Amino acid sequence: MDALAAWCKRWLGAAPAAALFEAGYLSTVKGLRLTDGREVVVKVRPHASRLAGCADVHRALWAAGFPCPEPLVDPQPLDGYAASAEAFVLDVDEPPARSELAALSAAALARLVELAPGPSSVPSLAPAPSWAGWDHSEPGLWPGSEELDVDLNDYAEPRWLEQVAAAVRDRLRGHGGDPVIGHGDWHPENLRWKGPSLIAVHDWDSVICQPEPAIAGLGAATFLGLGPRPAMASVEESAAFLEAYQRARGRRWTSADHAACWAAGLWQRAVDAKTWSLRDEPEQLLTPHDARARLRLAGLNPDLAPAEEATGTSDP
Repeated sequence: MDALAAWCKRWLGAAPAAALFEAGYLSTVKGLRLTDGREVVVKVRPHASRLAGCADVHRALWAAGFPCPEPLVDPQPLDGYAASAEAFVLDVDEPPARSELAALSAAALARLVELAPGPSSVPSLAPAPSWAGWDHSEPGLWPGSEELDVDLNDYAEPRWLEQVAAAVRDRLRGHGGDPVIGHGDWHPENLRWKGPSLIAVHDWDSVICQPEPAIAGLGAATFLGLGPRPAMASVEESAAFLEAYQRARGRRWTSADHAACWAAGLWQRAVDAKTWSLRDEPEQLLTPHDARARLRLAGLNPDLAPAEEATGTSDP
Protein backbone atom coordinates (compact mmCIF):
# COMPACT_ATOMS: atom_id res chain seq x y z
CA MET A 1 0.00 0.00 0.00
CA ASP A 2 2.93 2.36 0.62
CA ALA A 3 4.16 1.75 -2.94
CA LEU A 4 0.64 2.25 -4.30
CA ALA A 5 0.26 5.52 -2.38
CA ALA A 6 3.55 6.78 -3.79
CA TRP A 7 2.48 5.75 -7.28
CA CYS A 8 -0.82 7.62 -6.94
CA LYS A 9 0.93 10.76 -5.71
CA ARG A 10 3.36 10.68 -8.63
CA TRP A 11 0.99 9.82 -11.48
CA LEU A 12 -2.39 11.06 -10.22
CA GLY A 13 -1.25 13.97 -8.06
CA ALA A 14 -3.02 12.78 -4.90
CA ALA A 15 -2.75 9.94 -2.41
CA PRO A 16 -5.47 7.36 -1.67
CA ALA A 17 -7.86 8.39 1.09
CA ALA A 18 -10.20 5.37 1.07
CA ALA A 19 -10.60 2.01 -0.63
CA LEU A 20 -13.80 1.53 -2.62
CA PHE A 21 -13.32 -2.09 -3.69
CA GLU A 22 -10.74 -4.69 -4.67
CA ALA A 23 -11.28 -7.23 -7.41
CA GLY A 24 -9.48 -8.96 -10.25
CA TYR A 25 -8.56 -12.37 -11.56
CA LEU A 26 -5.38 -12.22 -13.62
CA SER A 27 -4.78 -8.66 -12.36
CA THR A 28 -5.37 -6.78 -9.13
CA VAL A 29 -7.96 -4.01 -9.53
CA LYS A 30 -8.41 -1.44 -6.76
CA GLY A 31 -11.07 1.24 -6.57
CA LEU A 32 -9.78 4.27 -4.64
CA ARG A 33 -11.04 7.64 -3.44
CA LEU A 34 -8.16 10.10 -3.56
CA THR A 35 -7.52 12.92 -1.11
CA ASP A 36 -8.73 15.44 -3.70
CA GLY A 37 -12.11 13.65 -3.92
CA ARG A 38 -11.62 11.91 -7.26
CA GLU A 39 -12.65 8.26 -7.53
CA VAL A 40 -10.31 6.16 -9.66
CA VAL A 41 -9.54 2.54 -10.48
CA VAL A 42 -5.92 1.33 -10.46
CA LYS A 43 -5.05 -1.92 -12.22
CA VAL A 44 -1.81 -3.76 -11.37
CA ARG A 45 -0.48 -6.71 -13.39
CA PRO A 46 2.80 -8.14 -14.70
CA HIS A 47 4.50 -5.99 -17.29
CA ALA A 48 4.01 -7.00 -20.93
CA SER A 49 5.07 -5.15 -24.04
CA ARG A 50 1.57 -5.43 -25.54
CA LEU A 51 0.13 -3.22 -22.77
CA ALA A 52 1.31 -0.06 -24.56
CA GLY A 53 -0.83 -0.91 -27.59
CA CYS A 54 -3.78 -1.85 -25.38
CA ALA A 55 -3.58 1.54 -23.66
CA ASP A 56 -3.51 3.37 -27.00
CA VAL A 57 -6.60 1.49 -28.19
CA HIS A 58 -8.43 2.21 -24.94
CA ARG A 59 -7.64 5.91 -25.17
CA ALA A 60 -8.65 6.09 -28.85
CA LEU A 61 -12.00 4.41 -28.22
CA TRP A 62 -12.76 6.63 -25.24
CA ALA A 63 -11.96 9.69 -27.38
CA ALA A 64 -14.28 8.34 -30.08
CA GLY A 65 -17.18 8.17 -27.63
CA PHE A 66 -17.26 4.42 -27.10
CA PRO A 67 -18.61 3.51 -23.63
CA CYS A 68 -15.51 2.81 -21.54
CA PRO A 69 -13.83 4.39 -18.50
CA GLU A 70 -11.74 7.48 -19.17
CA PRO A 71 -8.06 6.43 -19.16
CA LEU A 72 -6.04 8.58 -16.76
CA VAL A 73 -2.57 6.99 -16.61
CA ASP A 74 -1.08 4.55 -19.11
CA PRO A 75 0.88 1.60 -17.66
CA GLN A 76 3.72 2.79 -15.43
CA PRO A 77 6.09 0.81 -13.14
CA LEU A 78 4.91 -0.15 -9.66
CA ASP A 79 7.13 -2.48 -7.60
CA GLY A 80 8.13 -4.53 -10.62
CA TYR A 81 4.62 -4.58 -12.05
CA ALA A 82 2.74 -2.35 -14.48
CA ALA A 83 -0.01 -0.15 -13.06
CA SER A 84 -2.51 2.05 -14.86
CA ALA A 85 -5.41 4.21 -13.76
CA GLU A 86 -8.81 5.10 -15.14
CA ALA A 87 -11.84 7.01 -13.93
CA PHE A 88 -14.26 5.06 -11.76
CA VAL A 89 -17.55 4.26 -13.52
CA LEU A 90 -20.56 3.67 -11.27
CA ASP A 91 -21.17 -0.07 -11.37
CA VAL A 92 -24.62 -0.10 -12.95
CA ASP A 93 -25.35 -3.58 -14.23
CA GLU A 94 -28.93 -4.24 -15.29
CA PRO A 95 -28.36 -6.47 -18.31
CA PRO A 96 -31.07 -6.97 -20.90
CA ALA A 97 -32.99 -10.21 -21.06
CA ARG A 98 -31.03 -13.21 -22.29
CA SER A 99 -33.28 -13.35 -25.36
CA GLU A 100 -32.18 -9.81 -26.33
CA LEU A 101 -28.54 -10.01 -25.36
CA ALA A 102 -27.17 -11.64 -28.52
CA ALA A 103 -28.34 -8.78 -30.74
CA LEU A 104 -27.35 -6.00 -28.33
CA SER A 105 -23.97 -7.46 -27.40
CA ALA A 106 -23.06 -8.23 -31.01
CA ALA A 107 -23.97 -4.71 -32.12
CA ALA A 108 -21.78 -3.28 -29.34
CA LEU A 109 -18.78 -5.39 -30.38
CA ALA A 110 -19.33 -4.41 -34.01
CA ARG A 111 -19.33 -0.74 -32.99
CA LEU A 112 -16.09 -1.21 -31.07
CA VAL A 113 -14.39 -2.77 -34.11
CA GLU A 114 -15.71 0.02 -36.32
CA LEU A 115 -14.32 2.77 -34.05
CA ALA A 116 -11.03 1.08 -33.15
CA PRO A 117 -7.81 2.49 -34.63
CA GLY A 118 -6.05 0.65 -37.42
CA PRO A 119 -3.48 -1.96 -36.38
CA SER A 120 -0.60 0.00 -37.91
CA SER A 121 -1.38 3.09 -35.83
CA VAL A 122 -0.72 1.53 -32.41
CA PRO A 123 2.14 -0.49 -30.87
CA SER A 124 2.02 -4.24 -31.37
CA LEU A 125 -0.72 -6.17 -29.57
CA ALA A 126 1.14 -9.45 -29.94
CA PRO A 127 1.13 -11.95 -28.48
CA ALA A 128 -2.60 -12.37 -28.03
CA PRO A 129 -3.86 -13.95 -24.80
CA SER A 130 -3.91 -17.75 -24.94
CA TRP A 131 -7.66 -17.98 -25.61
CA ALA A 132 -7.16 -15.85 -28.75
CA GLY A 133 -3.61 -17.00 -29.43
CA TRP A 134 -3.93 -19.67 -32.08
CA ASP A 135 -1.16 -17.84 -33.96
CA HIS A 136 1.36 -18.13 -31.12
CA SER A 137 5.02 -18.86 -31.89
CA GLU A 138 5.72 -21.07 -28.87
CA PRO A 139 6.60 -24.76 -29.31
CA GLY A 140 3.70 -27.17 -29.02
CA LEU A 141 0.00 -26.88 -29.64
CA TRP A 142 -1.00 -24.88 -26.58
CA PRO A 143 0.31 -21.38 -25.81
CA GLY A 144 1.41 -20.41 -22.30
CA SER A 145 -1.41 -20.26 -19.77
CA GLU A 146 -2.17 -16.99 -17.97
CA GLU A 147 -4.01 -18.91 -15.26
CA LEU A 148 -1.60 -21.75 -14.44
CA ASP A 149 2.16 -21.91 -14.09
CA VAL A 150 2.36 -25.11 -16.14
CA ASP A 151 3.00 -26.10 -19.74
CA LEU A 152 -0.29 -27.48 -21.05
CA ASN A 153 1.65 -29.37 -23.71
CA ASP A 154 3.04 -31.65 -20.99
CA TYR A 155 -0.46 -33.10 -20.48
CA ALA A 156 -1.69 -35.19 -23.41
CA GLU A 157 -5.18 -35.97 -22.18
CA PRO A 158 -7.90 -35.74 -23.24
CA ARG A 159 -6.72 -36.82 -26.68
CA TRP A 160 -9.87 -35.70 -28.46
CA LEU A 161 -9.41 -32.15 -27.16
CA GLU A 162 -5.89 -32.09 -28.63
CA GLN A 163 -7.31 -33.15 -32.00
CA VAL A 164 -10.01 -30.48 -31.92
CA ALA A 165 -7.60 -27.70 -30.97
CA ALA A 166 -5.07 -28.69 -33.64
CA ALA A 167 -7.75 -28.67 -36.34
CA VAL A 168 -9.20 -25.27 -35.43
CA ARG A 169 -5.72 -23.78 -35.05
CA ASP A 170 -4.86 -24.87 -38.59
CA ARG A 171 -8.17 -23.51 -39.88
CA LEU A 172 -7.55 -20.12 -38.27
CA ARG A 173 -3.91 -19.90 -39.35
CA GLY A 174 -5.00 -20.59 -42.90
CA HIS A 175 -7.78 -18.03 -42.99
CA GLY A 176 -5.70 -15.11 -44.26
CA GLY A 177 -8.16 -12.34 -43.45
CA ASP A 178 -6.93 -8.83 -42.77
CA PRO A 179 -6.44 -8.18 -39.04
CA VAL A 180 -8.47 -5.57 -37.19
CA ILE A 181 -8.51 -4.47 -33.57
CA GLY A 182 -11.20 -5.76 -31.26
CA HIS A 183 -11.91 -6.91 -27.72
CA GLY A 184 -10.81 -10.49 -27.12
CA ASP A 185 -12.60 -11.17 -23.81
CA TRP A 186 -16.19 -10.21 -24.56
CA HIS A 187 -18.00 -11.71 -21.59
CA PRO A 188 -20.52 -10.40 -19.02
CA GLU A 189 -18.04 -9.51 -16.27
CA ASN A 190 -16.38 -7.05 -18.64
CA LEU A 191 -19.59 -5.34 -19.80
CA ARG A 192 -21.95 -3.14 -17.78
CA TRP A 193 -25.49 -2.46 -18.93
CA LYS A 194 -28.46 -0.36 -17.98
CA GLY A 195 -31.23 -2.18 -19.75
CA PRO A 196 -30.53 -2.09 -23.49
CA SER A 197 -27.82 0.58 -23.12
CA LEU A 198 -24.18 -0.45 -22.75
CA ILE A 199 -22.68 1.75 -20.02
CA ALA A 200 -19.07 0.59 -19.94
CA VAL A 201 -16.68 -2.02 -21.31
CA HIS A 202 -13.75 -3.02 -19.09
CA ASP A 203 -10.55 -5.09 -19.36
CA TRP A 204 -8.68 -3.28 -22.11
CA ASP A 205 -5.66 -5.52 -21.54
CA SER A 206 -7.63 -8.05 -23.60
CA VAL A 207 -7.53 -6.00 -26.80
CA ILE A 208 -6.42 -8.19 -29.72
CA CYS A 209 -5.48 -7.83 -33.38
CA GLN A 210 -6.98 -10.70 -35.38
CA PRO A 211 -9.19 -11.13 -38.46
CA GLU A 212 -12.67 -9.70 -37.82
CA PRO A 213 -14.56 -13.01 -38.21
CA ALA A 214 -12.37 -14.50 -35.49
CA ILE A 215 -13.06 -11.56 -33.16
CA ALA A 216 -16.79 -11.96 -33.75
CA GLY A 217 -16.49 -15.71 -33.24
CA LEU A 218 -14.80 -15.25 -29.88
CA GLY A 219 -17.59 -12.91 -28.79
CA ALA A 220 -20.23 -15.37 -29.97
CA ALA A 221 -18.73 -18.07 -27.76
CA THR A 222 -18.28 -15.94 -24.62
CA PHE A 223 -20.97 -13.23 -24.57
CA LEU A 224 -23.14 -15.12 -22.06
CA GLY A 225 -20.27 -16.25 -19.83
CA LEU A 226 -17.20 -18.44 -19.64
CA GLY A 227 -18.27 -21.19 -17.29
CA PRO A 228 -21.07 -23.68 -16.72
CA ARG A 229 -22.92 -21.37 -14.31
CA PRO A 230 -24.67 -19.48 -15.78
CA ALA A 231 -24.82 -21.61 -18.89
CA MET A 232 -22.50 -20.62 -21.72
CA ALA A 233 -23.86 -19.71 -25.14
CA SER A 234 -25.36 -22.64 -27.00
CA VAL A 235 -24.68 -23.21 -30.68
CA GLU A 236 -28.00 -21.53 -31.47
CA GLU A 237 -27.19 -18.51 -29.30
CA SER A 238 -23.74 -18.20 -30.86
CA ALA A 239 -25.34 -18.32 -34.31
CA ALA A 240 -27.76 -15.54 -33.30
CA PHE A 241 -24.84 -13.40 -32.12
CA LEU A 242 -22.98 -13.88 -35.41
CA GLU A 243 -26.06 -13.03 -37.45
CA ALA A 244 -26.62 -9.87 -35.42
CA TYR A 245 -22.95 -8.91 -35.78
CA GLN A 246 -23.18 -9.14 -39.56
CA ARG A 247 -26.31 -6.98 -39.57
CA ALA A 248 -24.63 -4.36 -37.41
CA ARG A 249 -21.61 -4.24 -39.71
CA GLY A 250 -23.73 -4.28 -42.87
CA ARG A 251 -21.85 -7.20 -44.39
CA ARG A 252 -22.09 -10.93 -44.93
CA TRP A 253 -19.41 -13.48 -44.18
CA THR A 254 -17.89 -15.56 -46.93
CA SER A 255 -17.87 -19.32 -46.35
CA ALA A 256 -14.25 -19.04 -45.21
CA ASP A 257 -15.13 -16.21 -42.83
CA HIS A 258 -18.04 -18.20 -41.46
CA ALA A 259 -15.74 -21.15 -40.76
CA ALA A 260 -13.23 -18.86 -39.02
CA CYS A 261 -15.98 -17.49 -36.74
CA TRP A 262 -16.81 -20.95 -35.44
CA ALA A 263 -13.18 -22.07 -35.29
CA ALA A 264 -12.22 -19.07 -33.12
CA GLY A 265 -15.00 -19.70 -30.65
CA LEU A 266 -14.10 -23.37 -30.50
CA TRP A 267 -10.42 -22.54 -29.91
CA GLN A 268 -11.43 -20.41 -26.91
CA ARG A 269 -13.60 -23.20 -25.51
CA ALA A 270 -10.83 -25.73 -26.12
CA VAL A 271 -8.20 -23.65 -24.29
CA ASP A 272 -10.48 -23.26 -21.29
CA ALA A 273 -11.38 -26.96 -21.36
CA LYS A 274 -7.70 -27.92 -21.56
CA THR A 275 -7.00 -25.78 -18.48
CA TRP A 276 -9.89 -27.42 -16.64
CA SER A 277 -8.67 -30.86 -17.69
CA LEU A 278 -5.93 -30.51 -15.10
CA ARG A 279 -8.78 -30.59 -12.57
CA ASP A 280 -10.37 -33.57 -14.40
CA GLU A 281 -13.33 -31.40 -15.45
CA PRO A 282 -12.80 -30.48 -19.12
CA GLU A 283 -16.38 -31.25 -20.12
CA GLN A 284 -17.62 -28.49 -17.81
CA LEU A 285 -16.30 -26.10 -20.49
CA LEU A 286 -16.60 -28.12 -23.72
CA THR A 287 -18.54 -31.31 -24.20
CA PRO A 288 -17.90 -33.60 -27.16
CA HIS A 289 -21.51 -32.94 -28.15
CA ASP A 290 -20.88 -29.19 -28.44
CA ALA A 291 -17.48 -29.70 -30.03
CA ARG A 292 -18.96 -31.86 -32.80
CA ALA A 293 -21.55 -29.21 -33.65
CA ARG A 294 -19.00 -26.39 -33.71
CA LEU A 295 -16.50 -28.46 -35.72
CA ARG A 296 -19.14 -29.04 -38.37
CA LEU A 297 -19.92 -25.32 -38.56
CA ALA A 298 -16.19 -24.59 -38.86
CA GLY A 299 -16.05 -26.90 -41.89
CA LEU A 300 -14.06 -29.51 -39.98
CA ASN A 301 -14.53 -33.19 -39.27
CA PRO A 302 -16.95 -33.63 -36.33
CA ASP A 303 -15.49 -37.08 -35.70
CA LEU A 304 -12.46 -35.40 -34.13
CA ALA A 305 -14.62 -35.34 -30.99
CA PRO A 306 -16.06 -38.55 -29.52
CA ALA A 307 -19.51 -39.69 -30.58
CA GLU A 308 -22.37 -40.82 -28.39
CA GLU A 309 -21.13 -44.34 -27.78
CA ALA A 310 -17.89 -43.04 -26.26
CA THR A 311 -19.36 -40.34 -24.03
CA GLY A 312 -23.02 -41.04 -23.35
CA THR A 313 -24.04 -37.84 -25.13
CA SER A 314 -25.88 -37.61 -28.41
CA ASP A 315 -24.35 -36.13 -31.55
CA PRO A 316 -26.11 -32.89 -32.56
